[in-house]
Amino acid sequence: MIDKVAPTDARVLIIGSNGTGKELVARSLHQKSSRSSMPYIEVNCAAIPSELIESELFGHEKGAFTSAIKQHKGKFEQADNGTLFLDEIGDMSLAAQAKVLRVLQEKKLSRVGSDKDITVDVRVLAATNKNLKEEIAKGNFREDLYHRLSVIVINMPSLDDRKGDIPLLVEYFIGQICNETGMAPRPVDDEAMRLLVDKSWTGNIRELRNVVERLLILSGERITASDVRSYVL
Repeated sequence: MIDKVAPTDARVLIIGSNGTGKELVARSLHQKSSRSSMPYIEVNCAAIPSELIESELFGHEKGAFTSAIKQHKGKFEQADNGTLFLDEIGDMSLAAQAKVLRVLQEKKLSRVGSDKDITVDVRVLAATNKNLKEEIAKGNFREDLYHRLSVIVINMPSLDDRKGDIPLLVEYFIGQICNETGMAPRPVDDEAMRLLVDKSWTGNIRELRNVVERLLILSGERITASDVRSYVL
């Protein structure tokens, strides 16, 4: 689906639990697109206080508010001709949602403290771990924005729903971690791998990577079933 969607300018909504790889999907969509040489800007909507989200997304003029000591370009302007990834979009305030909707509809924005319109050409990707249809029913999310964002919906399965990927991911993470840290790679015994496959991964791929790193640090010359039982289960 990524390969089909990436070359287009279609907006994509990526849905899934924490740790399933939503950010990696967004990066892949950008890297495989015609915008790949242009900016890729990420915004974690849950990490920005609601009173600052508009300034962060749309920018502000000098003097727009007390701490606005100079003009600031927002994330939409920074991503012009490139891709903007709105992570945790379900945590965005309704006021900010309304302004994002306007940018998607009109391809124009105005900085906080300005009445001038600025035209932008941005492909917007969004992700959430929330059920946005439930949030719409509760009045927490705009239905019109949901339909604007969800031209294509990519559902990220949990790691427990894709057990067959675990051996591949374990080997990948061993290579990645050893390359980053200088640790010597070590093999994983068959029984140890079976235990990892059978385990429930509530933290998904992020949890698996942490476990692999723990095993590399604490195990001996090879990762055994005993290591998995002692340090993971």
